[in-house]
Amino acid sequence: MAVHKKEEFSIEEQELAALAKALAHPARIAILKELANRQSCVCGEIVEVLPLAQSTVSQHLKELLNAGLIQGTVEGAKSCYCINTDTFMRFEQIFNQFFIHTMKDKCC
Repeated sequence: MAVHKKEEFSIEEQELAALAKALAHPARIAILKELANRQSCVCGEIVEVLPLAQSTVSQHLKELLNAGLIQGTVEGAKSCYCINTDTFMRFEQIFNQFFIHTMKDKCC
């Protein structure tokens, strides 16, 4: 039986890894960029600006939503999404802390 070692890492390391995983696809970056550029909730128009099928965009939106990077509402066939600024501020905080603590000395 495999032993799950995730708990051996700090909460911040786990949180940073989860957010990085959610960001680790170019389609998700494009979705976030589109939402950030509009600076408002976007309802259904995301599919129109990406070279992906609606079902694929929906899967990427689901991953971003599960990670807390976006927030949204679904009412029937209509879905509206926007950037979750609280999560991005937290991501920035733990990302910066990671590099401040690990990059104190130059390695080369």
